[in-house]
Amino acid sequence: MQILLVFLDGVGLGDDAAYNPFNAAKLPAMRALLDDRVPMASAVPLASTRATLVGLDATLGVDGTPQSGTGQATLLTGRNAASLHGRHFGPWVPAAIRPLLRNDSVLARAVRAGKRAAFANAYPRELIELMKADAEAEQAGTPRKRLPQFLRAGPPVAAAGAGLLTRDAADILGGNAVASEIVNDGWRERLGHLELPDITAREAGITLAAIAARHDLTLFAHYATDTVGHTQDLGQAVRALERVDEFLDGLTSAIPPETAVIVASDHGNIEDTRTDHTRNPAIGLFIGTGHARHAAHCASLLDVAPLIMALLGLRDAADS
Repeated sequence: MQILLVFLDGVGLGDDAAYNPFNAAKLPAMRALLDDRVPMASAVPLASTRATLVGLDATLGVDGTPQSGTGQATLLTGRNAASLHGRHFGPWVPAAIRPLLRNDSVLARAVRAGKRAAFANAYPRELIELMKADAEAEQAGTPRKRLPQFLRAGPPVAAAGAGLLTRDAADILGGNAVASEIVNDGWRERLGHLELPDITAREAGITLAAIAARHDLTLFAHYATDTVGHTQDLGQAVRALERVDEFLDGLTSAIPPETAVIVASDHGNIEDTRTDHTRNPAIGLFIGTGHARHAAHCASLLDVAPLIMALLGLRDAADS
């Protein structure tokens, strides 16, 4: 079975319609998957013929507001990073938790088991080399440069640990990678890669489906939903969700139904524009053959990695 994990940063399920961009946004793809229902906390669990929506507990039995670093580490390893660290922590993965994430993520375990795994996000080549240099310095015990904050986020740390942080601008151009923001605007306008095509979110979704078709396990991470959530701007939040919806439209139009697609987040944020992070359940959307059965195994962030390991036919253990 092929598995695609689409990580959306900071997307929870709330219910206050007046402050919830899910209620205001035009989301034809999501609504088509969910029998014309809006992704809200009061709607879950919700199963249709094509998908199942559940809420994933992001509090993990730890006081305080869930954060990205420990939430992402938990999602990608199945270990309670907030409990191990003693508190929720973010926005980056705390240094003490990074070895766990590098060595025991679903990506690393899949690679060790001989599975074809991919991190579909592209990064500038100089940042990929910076991560390699950091890993070499750590192994040699020599002084290390402080990595930029976004390289300490869960997905790139996990990908680097698995040897999968390899895709760059050339891969976007060749249809072998997707920009973290889904479209290529940032690469073109801020990084000067004018050779990259000006694509739609739907086209990016189709590209991701093609990448997933070549691998047993694929991870793609999108962060703008959390960034926009921090602005507490309903209009920006609506536009961010509509981009994700267009992306899902392209993805679901191209991916085989037997591929297990899991759309999951690390904590709530964008679903309530009165605040930033929330203690709401994180979104858990399961698409493809067996979606209801897969969703039934997932009640919290802790459950996603064990499900992926099981679907890959591997034990949920660090030496899988």
